[in-house]
Amino acid sequence: MSIEEPPKHILIVEDEDALAKGMQFNFEQEGYEVSVAGDGPSALASFARQPGGIDLIILDLMLPGMSGFEILAKVRELDPFVPVLILSAKRLSEDRAHAFDLGTDQYLTKPFALPELISRVRNLLRKRANKPPSSGEIVTPPEKNTVEKFRFGDVEVDFDAYEVKVGDKVHSLTTMEFQLLRYFIEHKGRVLSRSELLENVWKESAEITTRSVDNFVLRLRKIIEENSADPRYLVSVRGTGYRFIPHPDAQDQPLNHFTP
Repeated sequence: MSIEEPPKHILIVEDEDALAKGMQFNFEQEGYEVSVAGDGPSALASFARQPGGIDLIILDLMLPGMSGFEILAKVRELDPFVPVLILSAKRLSEDRAHAFDLGTDQYLTKPFALPELISRVRNLLRKRANKPPSSGEIVTPPEKNTVEKFRFGDVEVDFDAYEVKVGDKVHSLTTMEFQLLRYFIEHKGRVLSRSELLENVWKESAEITTRSVDNFVLRLRKIIEENSADPRYLVSVRGTGYRFIPHPDAQDQPLNHFTP
């Protein structure tokens, strides 16, 4: 006898009542559980009351009293992994870049097509299913030969915990930051164009620009490089993109192959 999974829980943060209720109705018809908040404090209170209980957030940027940017920053302090989809009338590339810098996973502008919104939500929830397990969850042992950790120089990347340890300092990365770093590691030594990174890391995030890719790389450099202004690992290839080169003195292999 199989145990039926509980419905995924979506938090909609939108102050336009008719739009919020319309989205709530449609997502409930799709089988999701939906909560609605019309402002930042209510949204954060709802999120904090249900740690691990919110599977995805749909977030407007123009809200009364507290902007969506502020809410996103607070959410990322509480949970680096919960998928966030910005749904906003703001169309400037600077707004999109700032939202991605703060850790959003998707950015969709208003007016929008409902089937596209539902498709993006479905895609993000599939990714959420692969999040690192929280305390108390049953952990399925990894398949044999799965690389769980990767080390280069003084940097250790933990693929299960979504963490990067540099020396004694541990950094928690957002989902997109970690996916980008993983892609660089999996394609080490190769010159990767910005368009390839957009296609293979962000996939459905059509709104993101190559400038946002550059911003993500800058953020990764601040974490893994001793001097982000003079990078050794994530190097720029002029006119093309980037190349990940592990430190020549590091053994470029899974951590479990290291000898103490």
